[in-house]
Amino acid sequence: MFSLYSKIVVAYDHSELGKKALSTAMLMASQDERIDLDVLTVVSIPTSAFYTASAYSVDPIREAHLAVAKEALEEVTEKLKTIPNKTRTFVMEGNPAQAILDFSKENNASLIVMGSRGLSGVKELFLGSVSHYVVQQSTCPVYIVK
Repeated sequence: MFSLYSKIVVAYDHSELGKKALSTAMLMASQDERIDLDVLTVVSIPTSAFYTASAYSVDPIREAHLAVAKEALEEVTEKLKTIPNKTRTFVMEGNPAQAILDFSKENNASLIVMGSRGLSGVKELFLGSVSHYVVQQSTCPVYIVK
């Protein structure tokens, strides 16, 4: 089977939209077992943590965020076993949009799959800031799941 994509990177944040993006990416990848699927979770410590916490308490906050991300990816790893593709999971720290772009470029992604921000009313016309930035800056196609 011919596929346009050789590597799909899915940005996963364990939200409902993140789960939907993961399912979509898994479905796409499972169409051709030669497609590799990387699942990326980006941990970003809220800026307010730096203002409300002392320098000594930021590290435990960081560790807590990393632990939650790693736990979420353990569930993802089990789900990934249901497809025949080569799969990997990663946790990165930093600005989510930039981390997604950097990871995708460094790992030669041919497609990025991610969720949009679920807002109501007029705001539905606009993507979330992370997905908008990734769409604007990516060198490969980006598939937005709504």
